[in-house]
Amino acid sequence: MSVSLADLDVEKFALVTGGTGYIGSHTVVALIEAGYQVVIIDNLDNSSEIVLSGIERITGRVPHFVHADLRDADAVIKIFKEYPIASVVHLAGLKSVGESIHSPSKYYDNNIGATLNLVKAMQTAEVTTLVFSSSATVYSSSSEPPLGEDAKKLPTNPYGMSKYIIEQVLTDMALANRKWRFGILRYFNPIGAHPSGRIGETPSGIPNNLMPYLMQVAIGKLAKLSIYGGDYETPDGTCIRDYVHVVDLARGHLAALRFLEEANGVHDWNLGTGKGTSVLELVKAVEQVIEKPIPSEIIGRRKGDMPVVFADVTKASNELSWRAEHTIEKMCVDHWNWQKRNPGWYQ
Repeated sequence: MSVSLADLDVEKFALVTGGTGYIGSHTVVALIEAGYQVVIIDNLDNSSEIVLSGIERITGRVPHFVHADLRDADAVIKIFKEYPIASVVHLAGLKSVGESIHSPSKYYDNNIGATLNLVKAMQTAEVTTLVFSSSATVYSSSSEPPLGEDAKKLPTNPYGMSKYIIEQVLTDMALANRKWRFGILRYFNPIGAHPSGRIGETPSGIPNNLMPYLMQVAIGKLAKLSIYGGDYETPDGTCIRDYVHVVDLARGHLAALRFLEEANGVHDWNLGTGKGTSVLELVKAVEQVIEKPIPSEIIGRRKGDMPVVFADVTKASNELSWRAEHTIEKMCVDHWNWQKRNPGWYQ
């Protein structure tokens, strides 16, 4: 059901950029279930308005939706004039590491330019609370896991660099004005889907990430999985990553917003499980869920891949009272449930 502006609780009204995307839609659900009124801005570059019906079926509410690009400064300013926004969760942005290497200017223009427009509009509207979707790709490849928030930052690709530059922009803004409240969330590897199967990951074209690729092989949309490197110094020779359930990740945004209600300045947290899972372990976990083998082959290493990456999540636990609750098995079950219910994705 829709909500009139007259009924809104101004203190709990949040703008979610990229809110029809994978992480965005799950975060919108978490916010609505926590009592927030939500307005989404999304250019639908890699998502669909159909997501809104999924959110409604889960929560019983339809978030306000504005189809616009954050790089359109006038459109962003207009949103702050039309809605009594008290806080922002900034998830919009391009996210393919490979694409960013081939089209760096596209990533700098889209990710950094959009963020600058957003914070300028926030300044004009005197909205000072923002949770920013950053990435573990800001960390240096020389840093030893588990990666804490104070680990060396040295992105190896334009996508990671765009996130790192935005982090610096927010830090400088907070130094210049003590009223700002910024929360920086560094994601590790989000997978899974809402247990209802109503919303999930919907990559356009061939997926860039392991789990959606695995799922498309599992359902027969893709022929086989290519595993990049089987000779790393890990127990089974394949890369190890920290996979976190997207529902846990969504809860992290809610926890960060609540923290910022009482804290000025810039604060950063890793969101992961604090545990590593290898590529082959994830493949086996999916095979157990779907009850059939996944066709795969090990090929050469991919340039830039680190052998082992997982988070130190102590700070998020201590400051946000947040920890990932779902196991790898649950992540696979929920992702497969979503894939089965939506074999053609939203297309």
